[in-house]
Amino acid sequence: MTITTTTHLNFRGTARQALEFYRSVFGGEVTAATYGQFGMPDGAPGFDKIVFGQLEGPVRLMAYDIPGLNDGDPAATAGSTRRENGMTITDRSFFQSLRAGSLDELQPVWDRLADAATVVEPLAASAWSAGFGMLTDRFGVTWVLDVA
Repeated sequence: MTITTTTHLNFRGTARQALEFYRSVFGGEVTAATYGQFGMPDGAPGFDKIVFGQLEGPVRLMAYDIPGLNDGDPAATAGSTRRENGMTITDRSFFQSLRAGSLDELQPVWDRLADAATVVEPLAASAWSAGFGMLTDRFGVTWVLDVA
């Protein structure tokens, strides 16, 4: 089968910064096109925002800026996630999962994603994994990281 899936992230004016951040975390190449490149008149609000963005590398992500929403507040579209009494409480419709073969492989990725993030559950050994952690990064994306 040749069908694949790629997470497509939606941002409020910060898609370019998010793609560059994820490139710094995972490596790979960023491709981005603006609304202006697709015909929006020069100087119109959103002219320089991302209509199509992609990170292609060990991790593949797509991203774009929601038209007309430019406040950059990730919580406004992403919701929130927290741990309470041993449970994960969230109003988000998805988490982005990242799995590595070892804690040594996962730790550096965790450290980079955790920069300016809200840690929901610190990366540590758990009953089901040699390493499990959850955080919401600076762009409002909640990542679940674990060791296979």
